[in-house]
Amino acid sequence: MSFAIEMKDITKYFPGVVANDHVNLQVKNQEIHCLLGENGTGKTTLMNILFGLYQPNEGTIIINGQEINGHHPKDALKMGLGMIHQHFMLVDRLSVLENVILGFEVGDIHLDLKNNYLKVKALSDIYNFGLDLNSKVADLSVGMKQRVEILKTLYRGANTIIMDEPTAVLTPQEVDELLVILGGLKAQGKSIIFITHKLHETMAIADRITVLRKGKNVITLDRKDTNADDLAMYMVGRHVNLKQDYGTHEPGPCIMSYQGIRLHKKSKSPFNLDIRAGEIVGIAGVEGHGQMELEELTMGLMKCKEGRILLKGQDITHDSTLARKREKMGYIPSDRHKRAMFENFSISENMLLGYQWEPQFSNHGFLKLQALKDHTRQNIDRFSVKVNDPDQRIGDLSGGNQQKVILAREISQDPDFILAAQPSRGLDIGAVEFVHSRLINLRNADKAVLLISADLDEVLHLSDRVAVLFEGEIVALFNKGELKKEAVGLYMAGHQPGVQS
Repeated sequence: MSFAIEMKDITKYFPGVVANDHVNLQVKNQEIHCLLGENGTGKTTLMNILFGLYQPNEGTIIINGQEINGHHPKDALKMGLGMIHQHFMLVDRLSVLENVILGFEVGDIHLDLKNNYLKVKALSDIYNFGLDLNSKVADLSVGMKQRVEILKTLYRGANTIIMDEPTAVLTPQEVDELLVILGGLKAQGKSIIFITHKLHETMAIADRITVLRKGKNVITLDRKDTNADDLAMYMVGRHVNLKQDYGTHEPGPCIMSYQGIRLHKKSKSPFNLDIRAGEIVGIAGVEGHGQMELEELTMGLMKCKEGRILLKGQDITHDSTLARKREKMGYIPSDRHKRAMFENFSISENMLLGYQWEPQFSNHGFLKLQALKDHTRQNIDRFSVKVNDPDQRIGDLSGGNQQKVILAREISQDPDFILAAQPSRGLDIGAVEFVHSRLINLRNADKAVLLISADLDEVLHLSDRVAVLFEGEIVALFNKGELKKEAVGLYMAGHQPGVQS
């Protein structure tokens, strides 16, 4: 059998890390092949090697039957290989047409805009992309920008397209539309390599699946021969339950209240929301619609110019972050590296951050080092953090274990309210399961939880109530189970479906 792509015994070392350990991958002509695995398992590294961005330390690459050595992205393009990265490579101030033809323009001396337009328009029509080639990319939705990336790749002659986590920033409707487009590409003879860690997308689109774990092959199989539970087992190496029904919990009094605050420059109405003891309120929305502003205003990292914020009835609108934490607010930031930890500090030192003045750890300005170490050891055990010693550098831990340390630090201070912003971003399935269980435990202990997440499935699964943000306004607020996922997606895109299940 001939393959579009063959990668044999690919090995790639980085300092102190084996990213790919004798990995094998075979992609058939005209198939959608999912490369599945947890974050950090070497999926993107393998595809960067295929596209020529990295060179392997060992192994063989064969494209369309031709063995290649030491190739670069320009060589890959000439061989009909295209790659669409997680972060789009588009120039916002240029039109769709200009982005597509950039570097590959038609015309000898002068740019032949007419022929360029006709060539790109014909290609767009073949795949029903529905793009206005004269539109500025800056004015397009995220889903449409992705179509521009695909069109750009096709314009450059790609027969095999690598897509790296292509649904990470899409609404449910945009995900469905993308899967239709990929089916159309396959029908036109293209091969697709779809990098993902999302099981439901894999089961929806793949012809075949290759699972990686810790940089090594686990299995390659046909989609029809597997299911989501088995794939999770292959990815993690144990049974994982991400569909657990967490039930309901009777909420108590209001703990956190946002009254008339402004989240987004395009907002026509202010943001109002109450969060009660014993409930998780989830914020759904396409990123960039006020989520970061809500996070920063909540924790006093941004000045509140309009409205006020109340914690247990007390006005904290202009309080410092330290003052808020002393009032029993916990904080899991969206960017743990920038706002939650110092990589070169030990686990014990990171466990202290934000609480260094607490009597538990400090006596007249002097740290109680033994008390801190004992506290750290207790929480390492309680939160199943995989470490050698409390003095180990936190930067040496995996992302999941770093997040567990942050969770342990915040939860161990018994907060009345906790802000969990993107709490499972970048984590593998096992760590996600752990984080979710801890958030539910907080709810069941009558704590108030505000969950901000770009993962709509996570929001709908964990939240007792969901607020949908669009341009900084709450366009829908509903209890768990009242709206279908598709209706939530329409609200996220700025539509008013009025569809209830």
